[in-house]
Amino acid sequence: MSAGKFYVTTPIYYVNDQPHIGHAYTTILADVLARYHRLSGAPTFFLTGADEHGQKVARAAERAGMTPQEQADTTVVRFQALWKRLGITNDDFIRTTEPRHTRVVQAILKDLHERDDIYRAEYDGWYCVPCERFYTEKDLVDGKCPEAGCGRPVERITESNYFFRMSKYQGWLVDYIRQHPAFIRPDFRRNETLGFLRKPLNDLCVSRPKKRLSWGIELPFDRDFVTYVWFDALVNYITGVGYGSDDALFRRWWPASCQLIGKDILTTHTVYWPTMLKAVNAPIPETIFAHGWWLVGRDKMSKTEGNVVDPMAFADRYGVDPFRYFLMAEMPLGQDASFTEEAFVRRYNTDLANDLGNMLSRVLKLVHSHAGGCVPAPGAEGAEEAHLREATLQAARAMRTSVEAMELDRGLASLAAALRETNRYFEKRRPWASAKAGDATALGTTLYHALEALRVVGGMLYPVMPEKMAELRAALGLPGQTSDFDDLTRWGVLAAGRRVGEPRSLFPRIEPDSRDPKLATAVKKDAMTPTPQTSPTSPTGPSASTAPTSGAAPVGVTAIAFDEFQKVQLRTAKILEAYKVEGADKLLRIVVEVGEEKRQIVAGIAKHYAPEQIVGKTIVLVYNLAPAKIRSVESNGMLLAATRGEQMRLVTLDGDLPSGAMVK
Repeated sequence: MSAGKFYVTTPIYYVNDQPHIGHAYTTILADVLARYHRLSGAPTFFLTGADEHGQKVARAAERAGMTPQEQADTTVVRFQALWKRLGITNDDFIRTTEPRHTRVVQAILKDLHERDDIYRAEYDGWYCVPCERFYTEKDLVDGKCPEAGCGRPVERITESNYFFRMSKYQGWLVDYIRQHPAFIRPDFRRNETLGFLRKPLNDLCVSRPKKRLSWGIELPFDRDFVTYVWFDALVNYITGVGYGSDDALFRRWWPASCQLIGKDILTTHTVYWPTMLKAVNAPIPETIFAHGWWLVGRDKMSKTEGNVVDPMAFADRYGVDPFRYFLMAEMPLGQDASFTEEAFVRRYNTDLANDLGNMLSRVLKLVHSHAGGCVPAPGAEGAEEAHLREATLQAARAMRTSVEAMELDRGLASLAAALRETNRYFEKRRPWASAKAGDATALGTTLYHALEALRVVGGMLYPVMPEKMAELRAALGLPGQTSDFDDLTRWGVLAAGRRVGEPRSLFPRIEPDSRDPKLATAVKKDAMTPTPQTSPTSPTGPSASTAPTSGAAPVGVTAIAFDEFQKVQLRTAKILEAYKVEGADKLLRIVVEVGEEKRQIVAGIAKHYAPEQIVGKTIVLVYNLAPAKIRSVESNGMLLAATRGEQMRLVTLDGDLPSGAMVK
């Protein structure tokens, strides 16, 4: 991302229904990134908005018995209210029905038409209303929309329309993507777009006849047509920063530093959008980042399935900041993640109530009872203090690095580990015993270092949980917002003698809720059951043994029928990425490619393999294993490894074979 400025965008959201957790996640992510860059001193601009044209909006209005504009005006306030409730700090909120946007879209269309980059032709093909996209016969999957997560029926349409000569930019786009690896992230999404571009690229239909759809921006050169909603919507990213109206503003902010999207709109943003920009001679965004979906079990959230999480209701029940924290900590950026109330409660009680909130309360109580309510002066730093200092500052550095690397979950895991280290330090130093023994120096040293750790971690968590971390900083006697991230990479900033706030319960523990048996069970498990320690072989596979020569099972081995064995699906999988799981010495989080699919698994092989040793290997994966959470990280499958004594070897192939192949 360019030094000196940070411009982040979200997709603009359809105003055909209520906002859901997918909208909330992308917008909170953009807000967290914007807040981090502001605190690092970078001039920052954050744009979000509403997509108010197109057939989906028109049909929603028809069902509601109102005009499309009334539908847009009624629904858009729900998004604006939610963003206010969730503490979103966007600098602008653009609506595609605004005159400023209409003028820019029509100016671009007119320019492209005059240069013959837009032409009229007959079209015959299939149209998906929910996706608002045309498809050819060969694109369809079982006669339905091919888009991931859609799969709905399509309509046959034959009509005259206007087309953008997108195909003429195909060669340029392929070269650009290859020469600019940061343009599409994560890398496997870049490969997905390049795979799409291996086929000849069709021209893009950019109009809809008014006789079929009147709700849209009228073409400036033909009043019988309106603009295709995706061509209209994508232009918002430059409209919002002055394209065609304020050249100085546009030069200041464009190109965008980071455009956040869901993986289901990858093609529109990495094929349609850059070719449109190239056609008008505008710079290409630095990064298009496609994140994953929130799932319920293994299924995408869907209104049709009735499993959509209402972010407003969830935030009202548990608080905005814990909700923001969970979304950022639970999903590895680029991968899918499972959303359950049980997972939320476990993470809340562990990271926030126990490790952060309880630590703050304990320190403040001792400061008030034994240090006159003021930050005590520390004595000489010992080995334990040095270890806590380095662990905390390292976590702060890791968090800053994770923002640039778009790995917020890993940065937050580092901060959570620093809080656990602070709790361990407190237990080792036993400040209550120092107080009882009258050892003021030892007591002051322990309390000071615990307060410093809370200051650093609280400051780094501020962009994620601004309200709660402002409360934490106030409790430490500090301004509600740190103005300089550099303070968070230095130790000893707290001044001795500064008055601290009263002990407080920053994150009250969530107790069992008798009205929700499922939630109550999860909370009880969290409160009473220690986190299971995973053995090295459990997330990888069984140990190898010499097979018997007869048909009987060896002593101590349970025999299974052949039809039971047939239920297990083994497939080849290529390892794309691997990372250590924070706080777990034995575990690696591994991203694998299985044919066209990407998955995340957790494997207990970190004692035997460094992450860089396994990237690129083709392994054998138990493909149809039910997903499981291991140390709060979702694992979707299991790799096979052989062990004997202290040795472990991955089960790999003895030659080249594409990923996704069946193992028989």
